[in-house]
Amino acid sequence: MKNKLTAVALAAVVVAGTAAMALPASAATAKAAPTRCHTADLKAGFAMGEDARPEMDQTERQTQAHIWFSNKSTRTCTLSGFAGVDMIGAQGTDGTWSLARSSKAPEKLVLEPGDTTDFSINLLPVAESTPQKEKFVPAKFLVTPPNETKHFTLKWPFGGQILKQDGATHPGTYLNPVGL
Repeated sequence: MKNKLTAVALAAVVVAGTAAMALPASAATAKAAPTRCHTADLKAGFAMGEDARPEMDQTERQTQAHIWFSNKSTRTCTLSGFAGVDMIGAQGTDGTWSLARSSKAPEKLVLEPGDTTDFSINLLPVAESTPQKEKFVPAKFLVTPPNETKHFTLKWPFGGQILKQDGATHPGTYLNPVGL
């Protein structure tokens, strides 16, 4: 009985091995789809070009700041969704403000090694003469890539102050999805 079971098991291994070897060459060389980018795969910063700088010295309309993510890894990865952004204020009364998201639909982006993408933050600046309790003075931004838990800490380089709406349902300061 033992010899028959061994013979059946050996025959199954031979058949399985033959079936695996019968796959087309294209299936054997197909690449796996890229997986999402992790914080360790990326670097981040504020876009500093003239057209990317927010107009913090005007108070009549919204302006935008842009934060970029660059794939510093040696693998292709994907980003999709919204970054998490918590602003830490410079004033003792500011605290931390977790920014709301826009209603824009995110798209899936593929980042090859060295590729960069960004997202924008709509900001509602206010005049320096605005009462302190109505303004938020940004100092640092804690930026978490989509679907991640580790963040980057970025120093706010643009000055100015924002209308404090951290409890508003539809604030004038909010995030847009990565890549849009």
